[in-house]
Amino acid sequence: MKEIKAYVHASRIADVIAALKDSPAWGGDRLGRRHNLAVYVVKGSLLALDSDEKHYSMDLGDEIVNEYKLELLCEDGEVEALTAALTAAARTGQAVAGWITVIEVVSATPIH
Repeated sequence: MKEIKAYVHASRIADVIAALKDSPAWGGDRLGRRHNLAVYVVKGSLLALDSDEKHYSMDLGDEIVNEYKLELLCEDGEVEALTAALTAAARTGQAVAGWITVIEVVSATPIH
């Protein structure tokens, strides 16, 4: 099992979630399980697409961009399709418009 984490611009988040859900790798398995997707607003350091994205954080003492962090658990064989969907939907035209990381999950225990 893997965990995919992605940091994307706020203006791309709706398209990213739609692309993930449209991906063939997103569908539930025979037990009806679906992927666990968590989405957070984070203060990050992506380059702002425009002046509306720029904010100054008094706590951090620097200019920040409100961006979204997605966390998604998936099976090993689904990583390539899901990261491809993320990459295509999060694209902004900038040289670096976010990051996607994939991490090995040692254990995932369902709570019943």
